[in-house]
Amino acid sequence: MDPLLSLRDAAPAPFWLDDPRRPGATPALVGSTTCDLLVVGGGYTGLWTTLIAKERDPSLDVLLVEAGEAGGAASGRNGGFCESSLTHGLANGLNRWPHQIGTLERLGRENLQAMEDTLARHAIDCDWDRTGSLLVATEPHQVEWLAEEAETAVRHGATVSLLDADAARAEIDSPAFLGALWNKSDVAMLNPARLAWGLKRACLDLGVRIHEHTPALGLEERGVAVSVRTPYGRITAGRAALATNAYPSLLRRHRPYTVPVYDYALMTEPLTGQQLASVGWHNRQGWSDSANRFHYVRITADHRVLWGGYDAVTHFRGRVAAEHDRRPETYATLARHFFTTFPQLEGIRFSHAWGGAIDTSTRFCVFFDTSHRGKVAYAAGFTGLGVGATRFGAEVMLDLLTGTSTERTALDLVRRRPVPFPPEPFRSIGIGITRNSLARADRNQGRRDLWLRTLDRLGLGFGS
Repeated sequence: MDPLLSLRDAAPAPFWLDDPRRPGATPALVGSTTCDLLVVGGGYTGLWTTLIAKERDPSLDVLLVEAGEAGGAASGRNGGFCESSLTHGLANGLNRWPHQIGTLERLGRENLQAMEDTLARHAIDCDWDRTGSLLVATEPHQVEWLAEEAETAVRHGATVSLLDADAARAEIDSPAFLGALWNKSDVAMLNPARLAWGLKRACLDLGVRIHEHTPALGLEERGVAVSVRTPYGRITAGRAALATNAYPSLLRRHRPYTVPVYDYALMTEPLTGQQLASVGWHNRQGWSDSANRFHYVRITADHRVLWGGYDAVTHFRGRVAAEHDRRPETYATLARHFFTTFPQLEGIRFSHAWGGAIDTSTRFCVFFDTSHRGKVAYAAGFTGLGVGATRFGAEVMLDLLTGTSTERTALDLVRRRPVPFPPEPFRSIGIGITRNSLARADRNQGRRDLWLRTLDRLGLGFGS
């Protein structure tokens, strides 16, 4: 069957958000109001900030505003991989903060466990499953990389198993697999939209005011407070946390530090019993391959396969626009790759095809800052690995807003910002050259060319 026929009935919408249990939106804010803490943005970062602030101090008057609906952007449409890493993987953390990597890894594992504990405490049902994940080799040179990664991971406290081709295919049967590294404890799978909706409900239950369809249009300092303008009034807040991520920041000086990158995914219809048996997948781990242009893949609670990644698309001037959410040429590429990896699933169809923007920074992980004499805190740059790290980012922002010195705020990850992206047209030119170089490295046994080696020396982090 032509792989493109599998896309014929695919709904152009994120699978996770196409859910009859999706909650209704809260009313927009009409008129002016005051609060102790204002959170701008209703994705994971904003929701965790709101929830943790209220748990730390139940008397705090907390208000969250969201331009759309909570969880309706990157938080509700991602792959549902929740990793303990705060640094977009151990390798990136080792390259940037080798003297603090032990602390970063420990704090990341503590953060993942705190997430699990919060889900239980607030009865948030989001199909949380601590399966771990596989990093698979699909080219011979990647097998050696897996052995090196296994040694490094064990040295830094991970519980991993190195699998040869037969053992990897015993976990998930694909003729493309030449080996795999199974991190058994530091990754959970979840339903991303239901996580966001569960956090929203928990916040409301604690007395947080949430106003959706309420964009923040401007921010300024007013004496001991900050003021945020909305379409129908103003919010005056003692402190504010900005959690807009891929969308333009209310603080112009922060905008050069992030670039929106468009990521795309497909979801199959549910596998039949025979189809499920043909791929195995008894332990339900998510997996990704070892290429620079990698795929991320997982199986859902109702036995669908999510297949995403590979293309990472940027647009001139970093404009976030709805028309970029659909990219048929990428869907076609992903469909072809799917059936090459799982030929035994020939004939299955995709039920959903979608895409959207995530934010990235030049160091490939979150960064932080404050403004307006400490009244405003900001976290952004999660680079597609933010499902877990957003909770840590929320705690950091709250520490910064209260002026509390903690183990978190002492980290160089928190204290230092990344290198900003250059202005256009140099930004788009540089990103284009980098994308081509990464694709060339994948075709050349992973060998990085002069451009990529130069970026490595400059610490600009284009590793995947």
